[in-house]
Amino acid sequence: MTAQVLWFHEHWVLIALGATGVVGLWGLVLAAMRRRPGRSFGIAAAVAIIAILIQVAAGVTLYVSGLRPLNGLHVFYGVVIVVTLSLAYVYRSTLARNPALWYGLLLLFVMGLGFRAWANVS
Repeated sequence: MTAQVLWFHEHWVLIALGATGVVGLWGLVLAAMRRRPGRSFGIAAAVAIIAILIQVAAGVTLYVSGLRPLNGLHVFYGVVIVVTLSLAYVYRSTLARNPALWYGLLLLFVMGLGFRAWANVS
């Protein structure tokens, strides 16, 4: 089973990073145009967040099963992603004041953390 989870973790990263990047840019474009995001943006942001959380869950599964990356920074960036999304949840009422801008920035930041985690795989 560990081999399947590892394969999933190695390939799902492309979907998770792609989703966070596309939706993050979408949010910034909406903010620059001073347009309120519609329901479709909210659904897309939720899907992107779920995609990155699935990636983190796969990583945690691998870590618990004993398969650990040689570079500890990979795990560190995964933890920072979880902390970032947890803080976003806590401050969701503040983010709702200008959702396109804040969720766009949040998702691009998470995408950057994901790229850093990906770059630190040995």
